[in-house]
Amino acid sequence: MPTIARLPDLLISQIAAGEVVERPASVLKELLENSLDAGSKAIQVHLEEGGVKLIRITDDGCGIAKDQLALALTRHATSKIVSLDDLERVSSLGFRGEALASVASVARLSISSRERGASHAWKLKADPGAEPEPAALMAGTIVEMRDLYYNTPARRKFLKAEGTEFAHCADAVKRLALTRPDVAFSLTHNGRNLFQLAPADSPRRIADILGDDFLGAARRLEAAAGPLAIAGFAIDPTRATDAKDGQYVFVNGRFVRDKVIAHALREAYRDVLHGSRQPAVCLFINIDPALVDVNVHPAKTEVRFRDSRAMHQFVFHAIQRTLAAPVQAESAPSLVERPAYGATPAVDTQKTANFSASYPPPLRHQGSLGVAEPAAAAYLAFAKATQNLGTPAYAPAGAPQFTFAPHGERAQPAMDSQSGSPAAQGNDGPPLGYALAQLHGIYILAQNGRGLVLIDMHAAHERILYEKLKTAFDNRQIATQALLIPAVFSADALDIAAVEEHGEALADLGFAIAALGPNQLGVRSVPALLQSGDPAALAKSLIGELREHGISQLATARRNELLATMACHGAVRARRQLTLPEMNALLRQMEETERAGQCNHGRPTWTELSLDQLDKLFLRGQ
Repeated sequence: MPTIARLPDLLISQIAAGEVVERPASVLKELLENSLDAGSKAIQVHLEEGGVKLIRITDDGCGIAKDQLALALTRHATSKIVSLDDLERVSSLGFRGEALASVASVARLSISSRERGASHAWKLKADPGAEPEPAALMAGTIVEMRDLYYNTPARRKFLKAEGTEFAHCADAVKRLALTRPDVAFSLTHNGRNLFQLAPADSPRRIADILGDDFLGAARRLEAAAGPLAIAGFAIDPTRATDAKDGQYVFVNGRFVRDKVIAHALREAYRDVLHGSRQPAVCLFINIDPALVDVNVHPAKTEVRFRDSRAMHQFVFHAIQRTLAAPVQAESAPSLVERPAYGATPAVDTQKTANFSASYPPPLRHQGSLGVAEPAAAAYLAFAKATQNLGTPAYAPAGAPQFTFAPHGERAQPAMDSQSGSPAAQGNDGPPLGYALAQLHGIYILAQNGRGLVLIDMHAAHERILYEKLKTAFDNRQIATQALLIPAVFSADALDIAAVEEHGEALADLGFAIAALGPNQLGVRSVPALLQSGDPAALAKSLIGELREHGISQLATARRNELLATMACHGAVRARRQLTLPEMNALLRQMEETERAGQCNHGRPTWTELSLDQLDKLFLRGQ
């Protein structure tokens, strides 16, 4: 029988190092966390050969006393927790007391430190029997690691190329720099200075690291509820890209990869992202330390929430409310600066001016956004009421523009007293302005106070109907419209059986469908919001969903997909000629509708071309 033996201390440390020290970036992260926990305000990072040959961290923190240097290099030694209560309410980045000992077991490590108030600094090498020696250092600590895995060559073979390892190290520095904009960071690799970040406010630090493009294309996010608070920026759905590494989520200042939060992000963006585009975010979540366990994994990138469902709902609703905000002037996407999801505008300083340097700041709870009153019904009724204006579908240049007062009252066109043409609109007008004409029966051209607005009328109307259907379905208030003549279509036995089985569910959705023969179904009524659509096509799509998924899934996960399909079939179709009053009614509904910037499939519904951009196109003033 094999003999049980106690492992040597060095082997124990090397086993622990396998959990903590995965690559040079792992060492760098642990050392940087120690520097931040020490109260540093300036940190310098020097790397050689991707961090494999050298990692040197210089900080101006509180320092370490001479008699504690040796203790700092032993396993399970830390100044950050002393009791179980401290472990259950961890507020520091590092706390496990293994990092320095683990690094010292697989690399050559030395520490130089000067405690505040001490006469001079002391240096200690992580060698057996080594004693502290006097050193030259003004203040703070220098931790130097050389020759990673010099004594475990098998582990060194698993390291990647120098460029790859450096990229991971640079990413580790950037993540920690995002959480502490009040701390200066510098990074040097092989003698070349890569970046130097001065202390700044939080939006400026985000722009320095993630780029002005990200901040210019993102929406500001703030929310709070009980012990939870969140602040940061979430990418505008129309400006999202296919990049999968653009999610920076921090919990109590710690970068995490959490499945609960990641799922909440995907769900919040589900209705507004196109194709394979990914949500890019920079979020800072504060939570009572007693409600989150950070002692789940040695690398500390995973956490466990005491109430995962509450965290999921909090993040989901905070992101969803931000994305659901109705059209505002400052959220206008740019046609020239963002061609085909390309470059984005520079940072909007006005948008970020009030964003606090703390993460996140004290915030008041934001209530949910209300949904505007029936889009299609008001749209059609208003169009009929204004038919007597006799406005042509296409308004030639200089034709009077009709503006509309609140509650559907007709207003007189604003005319210039000298030229007789419509007066220029101020910036205080509607965000989407007023319609000018229709282009190829697909796009609406409108003028607002900033320039030209282009709207995809089908995509815009599709989103309006979709939001109305969701609200009506949730409130069980879907109004129906009876058809004078039933819409009859061919059906097989399974279709007829599905209609008979789910008749009540169909009624809840506003449909009355009945069998008119062994191979025929007839649609007797449809939702009033979709009365302009093709009843037979709507019914076929709905029956197909019921046959494939059943009513149980229809009421949960598949519900929104079905309502989106219904809205797509019911939206105004391309090539349909609209009058100016109809176009303006559609614009006003867009401004009141949540998520109006994207259709149900995530495509943009409108874009804007400012006067400055028009001037550049035509070289005016050049």
